[in-house]
Amino acid sequence: MKWFKRILITLAVLLVIAGASPFFITLNAYIPQIEKEASTRLQEPVSIKSIRFAALPLPHVTIDGIAVGTTDDIKLGKVQVTPALFSLLQSTKVIKSIEIDSLALSQKGIDKIAALAKSDTGKLPEQPPQARVESIRLNKALVSFGKANFGPFDARVSLDSKGEAEDASITTQDGKFKAIIKSDNSKYLIDASAKSWTLPVGPALVFDELIIKGVATRHDANLGEVSARLYGGTAIGKMAISWQNGLHLDGNLDIKQVETQKIASMLSPGTHVSGKLSAKPVFSASAASADQLMNVLRLATLFNVQNGALHGVDIQKAATSLNKQGKASGETRFDQLSGHLLMEHGGYRFSQLRIASGALAVDGEVNVSSKKALSGRVNAQVKALGTSTTVPLNVSGTVDAPLLYPTGGTMAGAAVGTAIMGPGVGTSVGVKVGNWVEGLFGKEEKKPKK
Repeated sequence: MKWFKRILITLAVLLVIAGASPFFITLNAYIPQIEKEASTRLQEPVSIKSIRFAALPLPHVTIDGIAVGTTDDIKLGKVQVTPALFSLLQSTKVIKSIEIDSLALSQKGIDKIAALAKSDTGKLPEQPPQARVESIRLNKALVSFGKANFGPFDARVSLDSKGEAEDASITTQDGKFKAIIKSDNSKYLIDASAKSWTLPVGPALVFDELIIKGVATRHDANLGEVSARLYGGTAIGKMAISWQNGLHLDGNLDIKQVETQKIASMLSPGTHVSGKLSAKPVFSASAASADQLMNVLRLATLFNVQNGALHGVDIQKAATSLNKQGKASGETRFDQLSGHLLMEHGGYRFSQLRIASGALAVDGEVNVSSKKALSGRVNAQVKALGTSTTVPLNVSGTVDAPLLYPTGGTMAGAAVGTAIMGPGVGTSVGVKVGNWVEGLFGKEEKKPKK
């Protein structure tokens, strides 16, 4: 960017001046001039603690304590600029390397850099270029997306004679994530891998192994190969990301045999379900910044969970006890739980629900609002005293304390049947009659709250 090159030219002039002095000299007297130039170009206040020149091992300038913005959205612990010495006397100054230690970049800082890059787009390049950088190195860099962080990581970037990136690499300091990016005409080829790595944005998913391959431009990335091993299962798919006007995400996955217990609690704290999940979610999101993506994520999928349990609710007990108050306790073990999930606006809608477990069969719909309130109705088919009865149950309470209780018609029918024919058969017959009456004169189901 032009503002960056002008600052480099100023530093190059300082190097020429410092070259007349042996080994080491402080250049702090020039700090106000550089701060003013940088602040003008960035349209943000810039502060610098110190600048010094050293002749060994190669002539270079070191700048300590750079901060950009009133809230330090961009901070650089130390920047070392090493020029090609003889180029300082030529029209184009060549900077062999820029090494940056302890870069700290916030979401606002990312937005500022993106705005500056956009403002330079379409401007004619200077002829000839006043400064050219050959390589950039980042050590212990940290990028923050609201409450989420990526790093600390190291990065290496090599640039061509036009100042365009030829290749780059990113490696987290713990070695768990690595990415290689190579130039391919106007595009960049991405090859990333991770092991025992925690997703920095969104739910803190831990990947045993993750492989990502795709193609990127200045404005977007198309990741055609995404494969992962996590929580005992696999996920394979693709996604596309663009960031020219905010962040936009689209993708799909094929998930097989993933243990749900930890993932469910991450996506919706308080949710307690275990079992092996298979699903094919299609998802999309558009947000101003990365930390907002999960809040606006829309996801839809059919799903199937095998050999698991719903913890905190006992459907069979709720259907057979006919307790109007309901109770948040127990668990429902199942051989299979299937249905359709729609997640949007922070809420969840489970439709076409089917639960199969021995003597218990359940179908219905359940909604979870953005405030984690439950609503809906399920029909539990239970066997007791040699008879099979379907008991409609209202769903209420919260994700942390779910409640199940029979509908009003079911309760009334069960009471009448028990009084006339006695418990057991009478209760069962009464439940069926109550269900029939309620179905004939039942109230319209309320729409779930968002």
